[in-house]
Amino acid sequence: MDELDKTQLVLLKNAFDAFDHEKKGVIATDMIGTILEMLGHELDEASLNEIISEVDQDGSGELEFAEFCSLAAKFLTEDEEPDDEAMVKELREAFRLYDKEGNGYITTDVLMEIFKELDNTITNDDLETMIEEIDADGSGTVDFEEFLEVMTGE
Repeated sequence: MDELDKTQLVLLKNAFDAFDHEKKGVIATDMIGTILEMLGHELDEASLNEIISEVDQDGSGELEFAEFCSLAAKFLTEDEEPDDEAMVKELREAFRLYDKEGNGYITTDVLMEIFKELDNTITNDDLETMIEEIDADGSGTVDFEEFLEVMTGE
C-alpha cells in the first residue's frame, strides 16, 4: 500500500465500498475481475486467478481492503504516469455511445445495462443498490460528470 498515493487509495476505497454491499469489510474475489475491468484492466481467467491466489493467501475467497490494495497496486503502479486525459476522453466517447440522442445524460436503466455488460454475474439487487448511490437525487438520469465519478471513483 506504500506505493499508492492518496488519490489512488480514495479511488480504491470507493471501488471496494461499492462492491462491499453488506459492509462487512470484505469483497468476494469473484468481483475482482469486474473491478479491474472498470479500472481499465481486462485480464484472461488464468491471469486473474493467478493474481487472486497470490493476494488471497488464506484462500477464503474474500479480500480485505489491504489485500485488495496490494492487488490493485500491481496495476496502478505499472504506469508511472497515468494518462488521466486519455481516460477521460475514452469515457466521454463511451458516454456518447450510450447517450444516443445527445441529451447530455443517460438513464439509470442504460447504466444498469453497462454494469451488466461489465459483469454478467451481478444481481439485480446489487445493481439497484449501486444505482441508488449513483443517482442520489433520484432523477433517473446520470450526466457525464456523475458517469465519470462512477467509472473513476473520483
